[in-house]
Amino acid sequence: MARKARAPWKRSNLRKRAGKQSRHLTSAQKATAKTRARRAGRSYPNLVDNMRMASKAKKKKTAKKSPAKKAARKRSAKKTAKKSSKKKVAEKSPGAAREKDPKGGLTAAGRAAFARKDGSHLKPGVTKSEMTRQDMRRKGSWAVRFYGRKKLPPLVDARGKPTRHALSAPRVGRARSENRRRCATHCRQGRTAAARYHRIKKA
Repeated sequence: MARKARAPWKRSNLRKRAGKQSRHLTSAQKATAKTRARRAGRSYPNLVDNMRMASKAKKKKTAKKSPAKKAARKRSAKKTAKKSSKKKVAEKSPGAAREKDPKGGLTAAGRAAFARKDGSHLKPGVTKSEMTRQDMRRKGSWAVRFYGRKKLPPLVDARGKPTRHALSAPRVGRARSENRRRCATHCRQGRTAAARYHRIKKA
């Protein structure tokens, strides 16, 4: 059987046994202990209320000693909360990951998301060889806007893989544009398609 803990007034003073000086309560702490005893219907002075006040003072001292630890705990708690909220958002909207096609461009869900967000009317890229007049206009306009810029965005990332900008060309039946030369070719073909559209329009 486990031994019962002895009452504190029956135990010897550990500080005295260690040869350390005893700690005394301040006058404010004594006043608080006295009030606490009166409310509980106990006579004062007594060990119960004094011990309670001493333990409170000890807790305060510990808290004052480590403000850096407290701040670190708060930061870690915030990070954990952010991570959990991100996970919840991802769990709630599994379609969000499917808005971008891994092969390049947007999926139907992605186009619908843009339509909901800002009312845009995005259409899938033109890939057919026999194009209508509107298809020529769209394909030519897209190629010039994407690949006819003076300053192109990165076409290859740090790991040597093509970026989203480079992958967007196959979505309209073009070769993957991983270098500036190919981008220039796409732009030239786009200008040709746009010129054909204008010729047919005038005829």
